Amino acid sequence: MIIKPVNGKHPQIPDNCFIAENATVVGEVTMGNDCSVWFNAVIRGDVHYIKMGDKVNVQDGAVIHATYQASPTTIGNNVSIGHNAIVHGCTIKDHVLIGMGSIIMDDCVVESNSIIAAGAVVTKNTHVEAGSIYAGIPAKKVKDISEELIHGEINRIATNYITYASWFQED
Repeated sequence: MIIKPVNGKHPQIPDNCFIAENATVVGEVTMGNDCSVWFNAVIRGDVHYIKMGDKVNVQDGAVIHATYQASPTTIGNNVSIGHNAIVHGCTIKDHVLIGMGSIIMDDCVVESNSIIAAGAVVTKNTHVEAGSIYAGIPAKKVKDISEELIHGEINRIATNYITYASWFQED
C-alpha cells in the first residue's frame, strides 16, 4: 500500500480500517472508523481535502479526488463506492450506494438514502434528492428508493464490506 503525506499533510486512518496492499492513500485524507480501501483504489488528497465518515468502503479500482483550491470531497457514513467509480470534488451524504463504474463530478451533492446506478454520470453541480435513485448519462432521477432497498442494499453492502475486510486482517 502507498500511504504518504503530500505538502506536509498526512492521511489520518484509524487502526480499524483496512487498506489493501496495492491501494493508494495520499495527502489530506481523513477516514472514520471501519472504512476499507480495496485493491487498486486511489484516494488522492493532494490538491484539496478528502473527509470520509464511518463504514465507508472504496471498492477495487475506485478513485476519489478533488479539485485544486475549489472543490473538496466529503463522504458521509455508511457509504459504498462501487468498483471503478470516480468520486470527484463532491459531497456524498450518509447511507449512499455509488454504483460500479459511475462518475460523480465536481460540486455535486448526493443526499442521504440514495443510490447512483452503475455506469451513471452525475454531471457538475447536480443535486441528487434524498431517497432517490439516479441513473443514466447524464444521470437523472428514475424513481424514489424503497425502505427495502435502503436496508437490503445500502446497509447490507456497507455491513458486508466490514466483514470482508475482517477476512484480510486476520493473522
